[in-house]
Amino acid sequence: MQTLPQAVDVSPYQIQSLITDDFGTRAQIRCAQALGSEIYVGFSNGELMRFALRASDPISLESYTVLSRQSVPGEKPVDEIVLIPSLSRALILADHQIYFYTLPSLDPYPIKPVRHVVTFAVDSNHLNRPSPSPGLSIEPVDFCVIKRNGIAMYTLKDKLLYTKEIPLPQGATLARRMGKALCIADNNCYSVVDLEGASMFPILPLSQAPDPTPFIVKPSITVIGNSEFLILSWTGASTLGLFITGDGDPVRGTLEWPSHPEAVCLDYPHVTTLLPNGTIEIHNIETQALVQVIGAPVTSPAPTPRVSSPTVGHHKRASSANVQPVTANPGQRIGMAASLGGYLVPSTQRSDRMQKATVKLRRQTANVNSST
Repeated sequence: MQTLPQAVDVSPYQIQSLITDDFGTRAQIRCAQALGSEIYVGFSNGELMRFALRASDPISLESYTVLSRQSVPGEKPVDEIVLIPSLSRALILADHQIYFYTLPSLDPYPIKPVRHVVTFAVDSNHLNRPSPSPGLSIEPVDFCVIKRNGIAMYTLKDKLLYTKEIPLPQGATLARRMGKALCIADNNCYSVVDLEGASMFPILPLSQAPDPTPFIVKPSITVIGNSEFLILSWTGASTLGLFITGDGDPVRGTLEWPSHPEAVCLDYPHVTTLLPNGTIEIHNIETQALVQVIGAPVTSPAPTPRVSSPTVGHHKRASSANVQPVTANPGQRIGMAASLGGYLVPSTQRSDRMQKATVKLRRQTANVNSST
């Protein structure tokens, strides 16, 4: 494991509370996503809540408050929320089905749900597209649906178009896509699938430990850039992070953690990881150096649901910032999610520089030239 230097000259990440009021539900937060001035949260009872940034008066600090709420069909737990800004759509995974909603209202969109879904992966190139601008054509978005024995390919625009299916006998539990490269994980190892050639080859086992592990090693795949992924493998003593290309070739160096991370997010050039004890570690992927450690939170007996985020700055849009849903205990950190489109973060940091100031104005008189 790398040790943190005594003095590191970097702009530190900070934990900033975004939602601190009572949700009016006893259900557990399962996932969250943010975009612009909106935060979307999915709960274990199938409820979807939409939070918006609001200010009670012109000089007070803005805060996120509930704007609307609804439930997915069947009121099953919400497993994942994926936002597609370029189409103004949200894909919601619940009860092995993908439901389609509009952004930002989160109203149901009239497309039949995709059924028998284990997991799915939207092309990260398409997720990075900005919101539509007037007069510009809207490009379709491609995504893969992992089913029990196959990979179903879809294209989404105004309608949903099924294109083809690739056999996947061993199945998969997690998938991430970048262009034609699909990185997947099953119960034992990571593999890379060439979606154009319909070929697959294994890359790395989830666990390299010589003895059985006392916990389930969760797979982790993070899209780093153009045809590049970060995958995690447990060694028995620590977890290694390996960077691979869409062809399965290793690049860069490796990262290391003392325990297996619960969540990994990219905030280029940093990778932010949440460890099981609640500690957050930040590595620079260019140097593979550990640049910051945010210690585990101090626990408190008062149960107040809350959503918080590591962020920097005063009411600043943070690209690829991280959202941390928190439940049961206000200090408990249970996950992180990357917000590719960025979102607004209210903060009192450096607020003293935002105070009103008196400015003296001096009137200048125009020179008038006269001739005789």
